Formats: sequence, structure tokens, C-alpha cells
Amino acid sequence: MSVRIGNCSGFYGDRYSAMREMLEGGDLDYLTGDYLAELTMLILGRDRMKDPSRGYAKTFLRQAEDCLGLALDRGVKIVTNAGGVNPVGLADALREVADRLGLSARIAHVEGDDLIARAAELGLDRQGDPATPPLTANAYLGAWGIVECLNAGADVVVTGRVTDASVIVGPAAAHFGWARDEFDKLAGAVVAGHVIECGTQATGGNYSWFTEIPDLTRPGFPIAEIDADGSSVITKHAGTGGAVTVDTVTAQLLYEIACGRYAGPDVTARMDSVQVSNDGPDRVRISDVTGEAPPPQYKVSLNALAGFRNEATFVLTGLDIEAKAELVRQQMDSWLGRKPQELEWTLARTDHPDADTEEAASALLRCTVRDTDPNVVGRAFSSAAVELALASYPGFTLTAPPSNGQPYAVFTPGYVDADQVPHVAVLPDGTRVDIAPSPQTRALEEVPEPAVPEAPTSSETVTVPLGTIAAARSGDKGGNANVGVWVRTDEQWRWLVDALTVDEVKRMLPEAKELDVVRHVLPNLRAVNFVIEGILGRGVASQARFDPQAKGLGEWLRSRHIEIPADLVPSAAGAHQEGHV
Repeated sequence: MSVRIGNCSGFYGDRYSAMREMLEGGDLDYLTGDYLAELTMLILGRDRMKDPSRGYAKTFLRQAEDCLGLALDRGVKIVTNAGGVNPVGLADALREVADRLGLSARIAHVEGDDLIARAAELGLDRQGDPATPPLTANAYLGAWGIVECLNAGADVVVTGRVTDASVIVGPAAAHFGWARDEFDKLAGAVVAGHVIECGTQATGGNYSWFTEIPDLTRPGFPIAEIDADGSSVITKHAGTGGAVTVDTVTAQLLYEIACGRYAGPDVTARMDSVQVSNDGPDRVRISDVTGEAPPPQYKVSLNALAGFRNEATFVLTGLDIEAKAELVRQQMDSWLGRKPQELEWTLARTDHPDADTEEAASALLRCTVRDTDPNVVGRAFSSAAVELALASYPGFTLTAPPSNGQPYAVFTPGYVDADQVPHVAVLPDGTRVDIAPSPQTRALEEVPEPAVPEAPTSSETVTVPLGTIAAARSGDKGGNANVGVWVRTDEQWRWLVDALTVDEVKRMLPEAKELDVVRHVLPNLRAVNFVIEGILGRGVASQARFDPQAKGLGEWLRSRHIEIPADLVPSAAGAHQEGHV
């Protein structure tokens, strides 16, 4: 008998009504919520600086106030990482809510991930930039503290920084009584958790072939039906929008991964072993996942305040765009007093010749500045940009007045030996249980390059966008980005794995030309995954790029033209050449 685990949040700010929708929409055994990301840990760390009682996802607390009684009535247990950097604070706040509502809820939490007080002792301050000591340092814990809390009868389990999949692995392991060395089962649950932890990205959100989905107005949130052997079916409540297909699931499988080994504190899942198949309408089966012992170290999320930033975007309209941009650069260079430590110019040629609207005739020139001194990038920079208004290029305007600057941060992954990280389950009655790290470990290493099929021999080709036959999903990991690309047929796969090389990706994405790019081949998914190192600078919080989280990077790659054998291109190639999928 499978266990039904639904998810109602993929990030801090996701659909507020999703918790009630999931509880009212059909049967569930557990409801999970993922509220944390690298940037979120920084946001919550700053919240805690202002008020030590904060540092958790306040949205979840409001959702629980609305839905806790409903969850208890339906016998649905809730597991969430919304505790952020203060899980005990959220657990206490939940108890206050339950008492005020007259509800008898057994609330537990997991702690130990917060290592900031020991950052120097553990050498974490040396793993980032020595000039920017970490504001937050949180180890990615696993699922066994959650298991302990659920086995003690908890109705709600709150954690801090656990891996995203752990909130799903914990309920599955508790339900089936898995042992810590049943790595294949645990890996299967990790993969299922990876699919549903980003919410509606598994049901059609952020999906290349979105036009194929009949109703994407309000996609439903996903459910994993996990079996005792670790295999699963991904689905959603009947009657909800979106779709669950082999391709929507494949898209999420490729999201924010690196190589064929997906490492966590409890198990390393072999992504190259995953089999995905159709199991009926809105049902996709995931099977045959192989697991290995986890690495001996835990990953640590390090966030540091690195300085202050500001930005001005100038609108350049009509003729002489390049000359107008050069004039602004010269003027700003002359008018600024002390120069910022970092000053970047980006000209986006969004203008069209003989345009029928003023907006279509305009380009955008963005100036971004960063400095450790807020005064340099604050009013001094903003004033210089505004004072150009009557003294610069014809048609001068800004998209918005520059601000007085704001802090920015950098993310660095750190690593610490597992036995140096406390992992404590605080049960509903207050009992504290120490959770030991995995007794078995295995050093993480690259998966050997798999055998690939011979390239097709077709001589006739057409030059069309890659997205004519391929889908993609991209995302951020610190300063790196991954782009997973996959196709639907074996014939297309033979072409893709031969044609889409590292050199070809560098040609198609000029930003990556001088960067290190690593390709990983995943034949079971008919996919190749690229990790582009350093394309996001110092991470999403530093706002170093137009698309700081690389969410659109895969779609840019799909829009680039490449030669494809004509017999692999759908008959609607003409429409594809115009950018339609």
C-alpha cells in the first residue's frame, strides 16, 4: 500500500491557498512544504538579525492558522522546512496558534543545522570570502530527525535547513519503517521528493512545452504515491489544472542537478538509473532508482552580506542607440565622485527599426554598481543618474528613479564532516533525541561516461531553433547554473547526444564561451545536463546577471538556431522557425 505525500509549497512566496487546496482536494497521508532556498536563508537570517524571535517563514504560520484544524480532522500530518533559521521559534508559534484555536496538536521540530556560532571553529569562515564573514551557516540535514518525530506521534514536524527532498523522504521512511542502509528505497524517495518539492513545476509550471497543456490557468500541486520499495507515482488531485506527464516530470528531474550522482546526507541517488514511464492520465511512474551510501561530509549553506548595490536603467529610443549609450557612460564616469568598486554596463538592444510603438523602438541601458561603502552607491550614484536628465541624450528617461542602494549578499557552499553536525529531534513532549550520521559513507565521484548511440547519418539538415525538438529546464546552484536538455524519441536522442557538445553550447550561449562547462549524459531520460560554472557570479543574492537565478537560460538555449536532420523535425517546422513550439 503506497503512502500519499502531497506538497503545497515550492518556495517562500508560493500560492498561499495551496495548503487548503491540497487538504480539501482529496486523500493525503502527509502534506509537505518547501519554503527554503539559498536566497531565502539570507532573507530569514536578516529577519533574525532584526528580531531574534523571527527567522522562519511567516507565510506558513498564517497557513497553519487557517488549516491546522482541517489537517487534524483529516488525519494528515504536516512536515515542513519553514523553520528556516529558527525552527524552535516556529514550533513555539505553532503551539500558540493551536492553543488559541483550541486544537490538540502534537508539534515537534528538528534542529542542529545552524552552525553560525561555530563557523570559525569548523573552518567555515575560511571556505567563503574571508572579507565577508557568514551571516548564516546552515548544514543540510537529512530525514532521520523527521522520522523520529513522526514515530513519536507528531502531527506537525518543523525543520530548519534540511535537504529539499528530506521533507518527503522522512514521511516515507517512517511509514514503511525503512532501515538507514536501504539505500535503493531511500534514493527512490529522494527522487520522488526532488520532483514534487518545487510544487507546480512538476505539473506544468516553468515547462518548455507548456502550450500542449490544455489548462495551465491554475495548476494543481503534485502528489507522490511512494511504494514500499521506493518506487513512486507522481500525480495530482483530480480536477485540478496543469498536467502530470513524462515530460513535466523529466523537466523537474533535471532541475538544479549536476552529475549523475545526486548526493544528500542520507543517500546518494543515481540519477542515471532513473526510469520514467506513463502510468495513466496525470500519473507518471518513477522506478529502478539505485542508491549509494552518502558522502562523509554535509553541505553547508553559507550566506554573507558582501556590500551594497544600486542600479539605474536608462531608456534609449529611436536612432543612434550606440552613440546615446556611449554618451551616458562617459557622463556617468565623469559625474561620479569616488568610483564604485564594481561598475557594470549592459545594453539590451530591445529596439526594432521603424517600430510602430515607442516601447518597441527603445533599448535599455543598465548600470549596476556595488561597493562595501553604502554612501558610494547610494545617494551619490542616484543623484548623478538623475542629474543627467536635461543634460544628456535626446529622449532621456529612466525606467524608475534609482534607489538609495540596498545590501547584497553572496552564497558559498561549505562542507563539514558529518560527525561535527548536531542533528536533534525535539519530540512533541520535549524529549531531545540525537540523530547520528549515516554509519556508511562513500566518497562522491563522477559517474563514468555512459556508452552513447551512433549519430544519425541523415545528410539533409534544416537550421531551426533547438527548441523545435528539445525541451530544457535550468536553474541556479550558487554561482553556477545547470541546463538540462531532453528530447522525446530515440532517433532525436541519437542526434542530441552527438550534436549538443560543450563546444556547441558555448557557441549557442556566448556568455559561457570563456567559462568552464561540464556535460553529463543521462540516457534513460534522453537528456544531457550542462553545468556552467561561474555564470551567475557570486550567486543569486549578488544580482550579478539579468536572469540571476538562470530560470530563463534553458529557454534562451532552446531559441538558438542549430542544424538538425530534416527527418527529425516535425512537419510544423515553419512555425518553429518563427520561435513557436
